[in-house]
Amino acid sequence: MSLSEPQIQAALKQVIDPNTDKDLVSGKSVKEIQIDGNNVALEIVLAYPSSGVAEGIKRLVTDKLKTLEGIGRIFVAVSHKVAAHTVQRGVQMIPNVRNIIAVASGKGGVGKSTTAVNLALALAAEGASVGMLDADIYGPSQPTMLGIAAGRPETSDGKTMEPMQAYGLQAMSIGFLIDQDTPMVWRGPMVTGALEQLLRDTKWRDLDYLVVDLPPGTGDIQLTLAQKVPVTGAVIVTTPQDIALLDARKGLKMFEKVGVSILGVVENMSTHICSNCGHEEHIFGAGGGARMCKDFDVELLGSLPLDIQIREQADGGKPSVVADPDGKITASYRQIARRIAVKLSEQTVDHSSKFPNIVIQNT
Repeated sequence: MSLSEPQIQAALKQVIDPNTDKDLVSGKSVKEIQIDGNNVALEIVLAYPSSGVAEGIKRLVTDKLKTLEGIGRIFVAVSHKVAAHTVQRGVQMIPNVRNIIAVASGKGGVGKSTTAVNLALALAAEGASVGMLDADIYGPSQPTMLGIAAGRPETSDGKTMEPMQAYGLQAMSIGFLIDQDTPMVWRGPMVTGALEQLLRDTKWRDLDYLVVDLPPGTGDIQLTLAQKVPVTGAVIVTTPQDIALLDARKGLKMFEKVGVSILGVVENMSTHICSNCGHEEHIFGAGGGARMCKDFDVELLGSLPLDIQIREQADGGKPSVVADPDGKITASYRQIARRIAVKLSEQTVDHSSKFPNIVIQNT
């Protein structure tokens, strides 16, 4: 007796995606079921980049289908498709950019830029098309971290710029346009104008995610980003000690006030790992990020160690995710990046691009 589609659907309802905690049917990940006698071919399309977990999900599906009586050959294809999700109301969208993730901190020195670039690279490693915008006009660091020391963005029309390329990322920074030692002695309006130009005058190409590395604090650039840039969600980076947490709370509340979704908190420098003996110690205190998340009812996306390799690799222009792709630290970045992508996938989908343009003409 041939298998039926309801039998397959019932089996798939028992397969839980460990990244979303939803079964594949209610999560709308099952896109096609083809049955030929007792042979079954499935197409699973996840809503988040999944290169690191696709084989595991394929194995879960295959193992579940093997329990069906009389099952023949099983073919399972697992892929992903990232949708655009809703942003603040009344903000003009950026062409060819589906989602913008702001990475922010309340204060400097918490490793925000290093975290931002590694999360961008981790999303790319998971199979997403990713861009990196360095929004720190006064102190751009992404050119150094991405190892782009020479060259300037090209232009084909004199109005827009081609993004620079590094490790599969599309990147833009004021640091690509000025000499390394040139100070930016600009007032607030000039800085916010430069940010908007970098964002809107760059010819981004079909990005699933644009990661924006914000300067620390809650000043002009942060407000401009929150009010004029279509931000899909914000990630707050902090360290465990009370001083950093005080400022991180302010950054989180600023995004809440302007209607930007908080994806969660990353606790950086959570523990110190001795490079000689491997001893792990909470030199900045323990549990601060978790307490902040509990106070604001947001998710602790993950914790990262204070490890000399992270600093050395970023300073050397080859961040951890590309310098040590199979390492423990990279695994942490990829897990956090995947969680960010899953949280975004659970937000409301933006359908505005599917609406037809209505043009009124006098005839």
